[in-house]
Amino acid sequence: MSELSAKHGVHPNMISQWKRRVQENLPELFSRKSAVGETAREAEIKELHAKIGQLTVEKDFLAKAFGR
Repeated sequence: MSELSAKHGVHPNMISQWKRRVQENLPELFSRKSAVGETAREAEIKELHAKIGQLTVEKDFLAKAFGR
């Protein structure tokens, strides 16, 4: 515990509190993670596809503007 607190610059009591909270909520964390993670992943994929489209349009525009 003291090694972790020294490494990360937090008080050992804080680490103990975090550990206790995680242990109390562990089943809930894993059940929610899959549903939340999937939604977040889908949103990220949509955002990345939009960015790819935007960059493709910009690249094509600049290619035409500079005659390449």
